[in-house]
Amino acid sequence: MTVLTRLLHAFDSQDWETVRASFTDEVRTDYTSLFGGEPETVAADDLVTRWRPFRHGFAATQHLTGPVVETGDRLDSHVIAHHWLDDAPGGDAWVVHGHYAARVVGGRIAELTLRTFRQTGNRDLPALAAERAAPAR
Repeated sequence: MTVLTRLLHAFDSQDWETVRASFTDEVRTDYTSLFGGEPETVAADDLVTRWRPFRHGFAATQHLTGPVVETGDRLDSHVIAHHWLDDAPGGDAWVVHGHYAARVVGGRIAELTLRTFRQTGNRDLPALAAERAAPAR
């Protein structure tokens, strides 16, 4: 199993120790094809801190990868990411189809880029999941 596959399995099962161990201390991420914004370099601890409530807000997620192609320090894989949120207005599923490219240093991910091909289902689910994960005020 590659570090990319291990990372995504850990994310789905909310194994935050393994998620963190999958990254170098700083990681460059690029999710601009999905969420807009700009690529960024962040401390891996901060990235995991952001990802926890995002994942926690969903009832479940499942990232399906493969095949993973290793070329030197690069990993490339197609991904289909399923996200579910029960009883969500507009539908309870959001699916992202894309391609992950990662650069690996010392067995850990130093750069991670998602190139989104297509989204299906309820595109409001990320915002709804964030609302559900937010602490009560």
